[in-house]
Amino acid sequence: MANIIDGKAISLQIKDEVKAKTARLKEAGIEICLAVIQVGTDPASSVYVGNKKKACEYCGIRSESYELPEETTEDELIGLIERLNSDTAVNGILVQLPLPSHINEDRVIMTIDPSKDVDGFSVNSVGALCIGRKGFRSCTPAGIIELLKRSNIEITGKECVVIGRSNIVGKPMALMMLQENATVTIAHSKTADLKSVAKRADILIVAVGKPKMITSEYVKDGAVVIDVGIHRNENNKLCGDVDYDDVFDKCSYITPVPGGVGPMTIAMLMYNCVVNM
Repeated sequence: MANIIDGKAISLQIKDEVKAKTARLKEAGIEICLAVIQVGTDPASSVYVGNKKKACEYCGIRSESYELPEETTEDELIGLIERLNSDTAVNGILVQLPLPSHINEDRVIMTIDPSKDVDGFSVNSVGALCIGRKGFRSCTPAGIIELLKRSNIEITGKECVVIGRSNIVGKPMALMMLQENATVTIAHSKTADLKSVAKRADILIVAVGKPKMITSEYVKDGAVVIDVGIHRNENNKLCGDVDYDDVFDKCSYITPVPGGVGPMTIAMLMYNCVVNM
């Protein structure tokens, strides 16, 4: 039977640490400010933005909200980001993704000042991660590292398989696990015999984007299973990329959905707002 990794509890630990730091900074006359930009009214994005605002309030971080209409042009969005780049009162800039199809996400991300890129998505941030220099780290994979460490799960020397190769999760996740001295394999939709590759993993991190795709056939006895996915099933209940019930008795540790990786992403965003202060 698996131990459940409680992302809610661990994320609260991190937010409390951030809250303490922001309080010390305020005593020194320094206020932390995060600017959050949302274009359009995508329901999921609105929920995420609302959760980020609540986290800011809890941590003592001032949030500035820019809720722009769907028809906002790319140049208008770029102009807003450039103004926020030059605003010394703003410490971090977050553009909620996805953006409407008429806006080039890469151009938008590249416009954000690297010193304010608290999402860790820019070329500067990713490049710093690649060569082991300090920089903002993508929040979801950084949160997974904290989940493992704070659950006293050994990473050094372990075989890790990351299923998924996105720029936001899969690739930075692999790099971070390498930095923690794991032996890392990145698997994906074109991987031959994915089940046997996944079954090698001491730590299996799944960010494949398909509900309940990973069953017990993919999991080695005693493996640690981290589920990044979040979906609605046929009963409108949240589920992950991992078939939780099928895998539960086979692994040593597992993250639930919800309540696992999700809360960590926002906690690490809060951490990124103060990490360089």
